[in-house]
Amino acid sequence: MAALVWLLIPVAAAVVALLWGTWAARNRKSGDISELAGYARFREAMERREAMEPREAREPQDSGTGVA
Repeated sequence: MAALVWLLIPVAAAVVALLWGTWAARNRKSGDISELAGYARFREAMERREAMEPREAREPQDSGTGVA
């Protein structure tokens, strides 16, 4: 009986590996399209923000210390 228990361990590991491999190889619905759309929205928001701010507010102020 103990030999059957030891045989069950690799069989269970194979089943878990099969399930994980199936899950890892699945087709993902979200991909580059949704990521690119999110990036486009981000870019548009940043362009709107720059258009609303005056130029002086966007440029860093020189502190006059000589240290960059």
